[in-house]
Amino acid sequence: MLSYIVRRVLLAIPVLLGLLVVTFFLVRLIPGEPCSAMLGERATAEACEAFNVRYGLDQPIPVQLAVYVRNILQGDLGFSLQSSRPVTQVMIDRMPLTVELTASALVIAVAAGIPLGLLSARRHNSLVDVSTMTFANIGVSMPVFWLGLLLQYLFALILKDTFLALPPSGRLSAGVIPVPFYDVWGWTVTDETFGSGVMEFVSRLAVFNALITANWTVLWDAIRHLILPAMALATIPLAIIARITRSALLEVLSRDYIRTARAKGAMERRVVAKHAFRNAMLPVVTIVGLQLGLLLGGAVLTETVFNLSGVGKTLFEAITARDYAVIQGFVAVIASGYVIINLLVDISYGWLDPRIRYE
Repeated sequence: MLSYIVRRVLLAIPVLLGLLVVTFFLVRLIPGEPCSAMLGERATAEACEAFNVRYGLDQPIPVQLAVYVRNILQGDLGFSLQSSRPVTQVMIDRMPLTVELTASALVIAVAAGIPLGLLSARRHNSLVDVSTMTFANIGVSMPVFWLGLLLQYLFALILKDTFLALPPSGRLSAGVIPVPFYDVWGWTVTDETFGSGVMEFVSRLAVFNALITANWTVLWDAIRHLILPAMALATIPLAIIARITRSALLEVLSRDYIRTARAKGAMERRVVAKHAFRNAMLPVVTIVGLQLGLLLGGAVLTETVFNLSGVGKTLFEAITARDYAVIQGFVAVIASGYVIINLLVDISYGWLDPRIRYE
């Protein structure tokens, strides 16, 4: 197993480097110049020249690429052209929201999608099956921005005077201020403190930070603000997971060993739970991993509709502003996340199916 993991990590290195190089050239093919996007259309030639010199954009493309790859290998993602802040700091500010939104949406999708797929497979060709798959098809086809607006209208306007009322946008209510866990616990954290970036990132996970500090007011408010965007974002993954679960389980239920188990008098619930479900999980785990990678890449429409500043909205703003460093930095992190997720999915195969060996 260890040798397999090492091989996968080593093979991922040239893939990531290739992706970084492709991204480097693609962002520079976007029409327009960073100077014009940052300083405006009427920026003088002198101002643009000073801007390009400041950020190294006056160098030849091969030199810029070499400097960029060197800095990436040293863990330096560069500085944002928009804010002149380190890209790592921009990530610390924006990625926690996307992580929380992704985790919430995936929990909803898995918790609802797998049971719906199981129910549909067990009631194959029944009214329950048809209804469930109709719901799944609608979920796959439903635009996220439309569903988000519909949820806002329903829970924030129609139900505003009931206990079901939910906030239509934002991350926290006005006046609700989370206190970082390291301040609550009396830790002194500065920029020079070891792991300060990781601690700041964790403290910006509003739900987790409130949970470990027992700040129930912030926890409840953060969860309420997260429900609607998570529901909107979870709809498509939920529908896909339900359909894949149904298809995989129907295939397994037609196998000979399932018929043998039934012939021995085993209860249908035991046949499905013990013999069929685990063997049907391989394609489900694969699709869950793919959906997790996609969600980590950011959901521009969801974040825009619910006024959330996460990865998707940040990337959209960076592309609009020709902020090369932010685009390249976020792509590098997202691509690394994809590699890690795919590796974890592959490793899980061996646990789900003992016939799979990595030696």
